[in-house]
Parts: sequence; structure tokens; C-alpha cells
Amino acid sequence: MAWRLRLSRSRVSITRKEKIVTQFILPVLAIATLGLSACSEAATSAQTNISTSAADSDARALLIALDDEYKAEATYAAVIEKFGEVRPFVNIIRAERMHQKIAKSELDRLGMKYPQSNPYLGKIRAPKTLLEACQVGITAEEENITLYDRLLPGVKDSQVHDVLLRLQTASRDRHLPAFRRCAARGGGVGRNGGGSR
Repeated sequence: MAWRLRLSRSRVSITRKEKIVTQFILPVLAIATLGLSACSEAATSAQTNISTSAADSDARALLIALDDEYKAEATYAAVIEKFGEVRPFVNIIRAERMHQKIAKSELDRLGMKYPQSNPYLGKIRAPKTLLEACQVGITAEEENITLYDRLLPGVKDSQVHDVLLRLQTASRDRHLPAFRRCAARGGGVGRNGGGSR
């Protein structure tokens, strides 16, 4: 703001209007400007926190999904170790490993860390019979579907949402029916071939 000074009879004087501006209006404007700046910074900070929080929430959902995929792989690996390469386990374990890669890829995209290897491998015991193993598979896939039902509504990132939805669809439309057929046959399963993804 330009200041007008008036010279009158060899003295510098400030007009009454200018005095009001300098004493009252300028300080109020300065305070208002600082307040707006602080509000703007707070809003930007809040938006950053919201997006960081959403990304963290999405990453947590992916980590939970990855952990569940690890448990499924370890369970089906124990069955294969005990009973050989029987269907549907041999096919579904490949799908579980693919699901892990997909979840890891999304976690990488979000810049999040995760366990690189399956912490459950070799720690889960196979059921006593193939029929029990098929029933365990049914329960595991039903719980997996329910898990995704809980996770999906809280996911903000559309790509993460799509990935989790695809994983849930594979469990519901492929894995669960395969285990139900296995149980319906009394645990009688095929060897090496056919399959589910």
C-alpha cells in the first residue's frame, strides 16, 4: 500500500484517514491474513493426513489379505505334502501364490513394506483325511470371502478395491465350489490336472 505524505508548512503530516488506516485497519488485515494462511496450511495438512490415512488403511487391508493368502497357501501346502499333488489343492495353491503376487504388487505401488516370504509354511498341520482337508478348504474360503466383505467397504483406492474384489471373486466363484465338490465326493479327488485359478 502506498503511503501518501503531505507536506504542510515544512512539516510532514499524515491525514486523518491515513492515520486510521495505519492504526486500525492494517493491523486487522495483517491478523486476518495470518489467520487465513494458518487455516490454509491446516486444511492442506488435514488433506494430506486424510490421504495418508486412506493409503495406510488401504495398505492395512492389503496386508490382511496377503496374510490370509499366506495362511491358505501354507494350509494347502501341508495337505499336498501329506497326500501328494491332489486336486483341487494343487490347483488352488498356485492361485493363492498368484494372489500373493497381486497383493504384493499393490503394496509396492503404495510404497508399503510386507513380509516377503510366507511365515506359515511348515507350521500348519494337515488334516487327517482328504475329506477333512476339503472341509477345511471350504471353511477357509468362506472365511476369506467374509474377510473381504469386511475389508472392501473401507478401501478408498479404486485399484486396491478392484484387486481385493477380484481376489474375493476367485475365492467365491472358483475355490469354494472346488472344495465343495471335493467334499461332496467324500474327499475323493483327482491327481495332477484340471483346475481353478
